Amino acid sequence: MNTPSNMLALGTKAPFFELPNPSKSNEVQSLDDLKGEKGTLVIFMCNHCPFVLHIIDKLTELYEDYNEAGIEFIAINSNNVEKYPADSPEKMIEFQIERKFDFPYLYDESQAIAKAYDAACTPDFFFFDDKLDLIYRGQIDDSRPGNHKEVTGEDLIIAFENLLIGEPQEEIQRPSMGCNIKWK
Repeated sequence: MNTPSNMLALGTKAPFFELPNPSKSNEVQSLDDLKGEKGTLVIFMCNHCPFVLHIIDKLTELYEDYNEAGIEFIAINSNNVEKYPADSPEKMIEFQIERKFDFPYLYDESQAIAKAYDAACTPDFFFFDDKLDLIYRGQIDDSRPGNHKEVTGEDLIIAFENLLIGEPQEEIQRPSMGCNIKWK
């Protein structure tokens, strides 16, 4: 089922979290520990969703391009792993190694953080400025599995560039689309 973003209100303060990072022996990491100097992209995602698999390599590339500019990415998996064992913390570690991404990938077992962000789908993107105010939420770009559009990362790139040069964000922000978060 294709589920769109709920489009949390712009200007919302990033809800605080402290979550374990399976790739770091379940070390608990918080938003304050991880946030970027200029901006922070929070991504709700998982291991098995075709929409995530479709964009993960581009996301990794964007991280390499923008992390040095002060933008941090934090990925969070909130899926119910009892029903979807492919999204278990062990598999999160494998997925991170296999797809070679360096940004933190945290596990939200209680699903409280997904609810705090009003996250709806995987992937769902929330981009905050240096004060942790929401300035962009929605899609990475127009590409979806099977629609034959190239994965460019364009919508996120525009949001990142606008932040870095101090320009206002686009008024029209299009929702992300993906598999629904697997709620308990």
